[in-house]
Amino acid sequence: MSSAGKNIPNDSAAGHLSGQSVFLNDVLPARSELLVDFIGSPVAHGRIRSVDLSVAAKVPGVVALLTHQDIPGHNRLGSIVKDEHLLADEIVEYVGDPIVLIAAETRSAIEAAKKSVLLDIEELAPIFCIDDAIAAESFIGPRRVIERGDAAAALAVAEHRLQGSLVTGGQEHFYFESQTAIAEPGEYGRMTVHSSTQHPTEVQEAVAEILGVRFNHVVVISKRMGGAFGGKETQAAAPAAMAALAAVKTRRPCRIALGKDDDMRCTGKRHPFQSRWTVGFDSSGRISALAMDLYSNAGCSCDVSPAILERAMLHADNAYFIPNFYVTGRLCKTNLPSNTAFRGFGGPQGVVNIENIIEEIALHVGKDALDVRQLNCYGIHERNITPYGQRIENSTLPALFVQLRQSSGYDQRQREIAEFNQASPTHVRGLSMTAVKFGISFTNKTLNQANALVSIYTDGSVMVSTGGTEMGQGLNTRIRQIVADELGVEFGDVMVAPTSTDKNNNTSPTAASSGTDLNGAAAVNACRKLRERLAEFAAPLLADPQSGLMPSAGNIRFAEGLVYDSRRPERQMPFRSLVLRAYQERINLGERGFHATPGIDFNRDTGKGTPFYYFTNGVAASEVEIDRFTGELKVSRVDVLIDAGRCINPGIDRGQLSGGFIQGMGWVTTEELKYSSLGELLSHSPTTYKIPNIGDLPEVFNLEFLHNSENSVNLLHSKALGEPPLLLAISVWTAAKQALSSVSPDAASRLSLPATGETLLLAMELTQSIPVAVR
Repeated sequence: MSSAGKNIPNDSAAGHLSGQSVFLNDVLPARSELLVDFIGSPVAHGRIRSVDLSVAAKVPGVVALLTHQDIPGHNRLGSIVKDEHLLADEIVEYVGDPIVLIAAETRSAIEAAKKSVLLDIEELAPIFCIDDAIAAESFIGPRRVIERGDAAAALAVAEHRLQGSLVTGGQEHFYFESQTAIAEPGEYGRMTVHSSTQHPTEVQEAVAEILGVRFNHVVVISKRMGGAFGGKETQAAAPAAMAALAAVKTRRPCRIALGKDDDMRCTGKRHPFQSRWTVGFDSSGRISALAMDLYSNAGCSCDVSPAILERAMLHADNAYFIPNFYVTGRLCKTNLPSNTAFRGFGGPQGVVNIENIIEEIALHVGKDALDVRQLNCYGIHERNITPYGQRIENSTLPALFVQLRQSSGYDQRQREIAEFNQASPTHVRGLSMTAVKFGISFTNKTLNQANALVSIYTDGSVMVSTGGTEMGQGLNTRIRQIVADELGVEFGDVMVAPTSTDKNNNTSPTAASSGTDLNGAAAVNACRKLRERLAEFAAPLLADPQSGLMPSAGNIRFAEGLVYDSRRPERQMPFRSLVLRAYQERINLGERGFHATPGIDFNRDTGKGTPFYYFTNGVAASEVEIDRFTGELKVSRVDVLIDAGRCINPGIDRGQLSGGFIQGMGWVTTEELKYSSLGELLSHSPTTYKIPNIGDLPEVFNLEFLHNSENSVNLLHSKALGEPPLLLAISVWTAAKQALSSVSPDAASRLSLPATGETLLLAMELTQSIPVAVR
C-alpha cells in the first residue's frame, strides 16, 4: 500500500512528547569540553579604542579569551556579501555585537569574565529606523525596480486615486531551541561541527573561512532543530564559527548555547518595512495602476536582505492583476542586529500592502472589500500574467474565493456584524477575507538544486541522506514516505540519516518552502536509478521456465515489499531476498540522486522572468472582536481554504497550515519589538514578548484543502505549505482594520502592523465618544 497520501505521524512526534528526542544541547558533554560565550558591545555604534583582558584572564576556570586578532582566517561572514565580522575589529554595529570570545570550564567563570573585561568604546551616532536611514541615505545595495505598463500615466487619468503609507513591524523567531553548536577538533586541522542550522553548507563554509582551512576540512552535522523559522538559515553560522575558533585555540571540544534573552537580543528578526503608495482605480474598485516604494530595515549588514526585499516586491501584486505596476525597493542600513530570513521571506511584507490598499479602495467606493478582491483577482485564461512576466498556470484563485465565500457564510455574517456594531456600545467586530498567491522556489536560481544518497542494505532496509534539515516540519517523514513508495517497501523500512556535509555536498538551505520539493525529488532520482538496476537483475530471476516467458526490466514492479512481473504477478519474490542476491552478485545497492528545478529564470536587472516553479494559493476569512474599552482583540472564527495539490501527508500538512497561520496571527496582532532609545531590545523574553498561546486560538478554526487533481507540475502532484499559510493571517489584521473603520475610517487608514491592543485602543480613544455613564 502506498505511503504517500497517508496520515503518518511525524517520525519525531513520540520522541518529542516523551522527552526522548535528543536536541543538540541534550548531547552529553565530551571529555574536557569547554563552554563558549561572548562579550558584546554595550553601545549600538562605536569605535573600539581598547580591550583590556588582563583581569578576566585571571578568573579561575577561564581557558581562553579571544578577539579578532586570534582569528587565523578571514574575520568576515555573509551569504551574499561578506560584510559582517565574527568579532568586531574596529567598529561595533549594534548592541551586543560580539567583541571578545570566552572559553571556560563553567558558566560561573564565563559570567565572572564578562564582568572583568574592560572595553573603551567611542560612541558614534546610531541609526535605528527607516525614516532616519532614508534621511541619512544609509542604504545597502542599489534601488530595485519591477514594473509593467506606465503607472504614472495611468495614475494621471485614473477616475479615483488614493495614496498612503503602511508601517509593518518585525517579528522574533522565538524558536524553542536557541542558537547552539558543538565543535570537535580533529587531526590535521580538521573540524567536526554539530550545529542547529537550516543550512549545513553555509556553516561549513563559514567555519572553514574563519579557521583558514579548505571546506573539506570541516564536516557539519545537523540532526534536528527545536524550531528555526528562518532564523537558523544564515545566523547559525556565527555561533558555530565561535565554537570552532575556541576549539582550534584550546584543542578541546567547545559548546555554545545562547540563553533565550541573549539569543533574542543579538539575533536578527523579520524585517520591518515601510511602504509609500499611490493607487488608481474606477468607481467599481477595479485597479488600473499602482506605484509603491518599499523600504526595508536590513539592520547592520546585508545577510539575505536583498533576496527578502526581492520577494516582497515579487509579491506586491499578491492575487490581483494590476495592468500598470511600478514598485521600487531599498534596503536601509541601521544599527540593529542584521535582520534575516523569516517564514514567508518578505512575502508577508509585500502582500499586506496590496491587501491594505484594497481595504482602502473598498472604503472609498463604498463596497465590500471581498467584492473588490474578486473583481481584481487574477483570471484563468486572461488577466493572468504577473508584473514580472510569469504566466499563472492552473490558477485556483477565483474558485477559492467563490467556495470559501459560500462555505464560511461570509455575506450573512457581514450583515450580522453590521447590526452588532450599530447596537453594541462595548465591542466592535470585523470580518475580512484575504488571499495568498505564494511563489514556490528560491528566487536565486542556483539554490534550486538538491542531492540525495540512498543506500539499500542486505536485509532490505533503506537509509536516505539528503541536504534537507528537520526543524519539526516533517521533512524526514515525507522523505521516508516518498522513498518507501519508490522502492515498494514499507514506511518503517526507511530511515533518514542526520544531515551531514560529508554525505551531501553543496546543499541549499531548507527554506523557501521547498525542502520536500527539492530533496524529495533528488531522493526519487536516486531510487529510480536503483530500481532500474534491480529490475534488470530481477528480470531473469522471475522468468517462467515452463512458459518460456522472459520478463523485461520494464515489466518489473516494486510494491508492498515484493518484486514481481506485471504480466504474471504470481512470479514474485520479496524485496529483501532480491537485494541480498544482488549484493552477492556484486550489484551496486547505493545511489546518489540529483534534482535541479526546471524552468527557473529571472533577470534581476530587468525585473522580468520566471522566478517561481509554481504558486500555492489560498484564502482565509477571519472574524475578530475588539473591546472598545481595553483594545483587546479576540479572533473568534477563522475559515481557511488552501490549494495543496495532492497532500503527501495530510496530517503534517494540516499542522503546517494551522501552525503557519497562528504564527502569522502573532505577527499581525501581539508580537511587537520594543527598543530603548539606545538601540537595546527591551522585549527580549517570554515575559515581555507576546507570541500567541492556546488562549489566543480562534474559537472556531476551520481548515480545508481544495482538491486540485489538475496540479501536475510538482513532486507527486503536491504543493508546498511551509510558508503560504502564514500570509493568510493577514486576514486577521484586515478584519481588525474593518472593525476599526466602523468606529473611525480615518483611524482605520492609519492602522499600522501589528495591531496590538494598545494601538487599537489609542485609535478608538482618539475618535470615539463614549458616554460618561458607561465609563
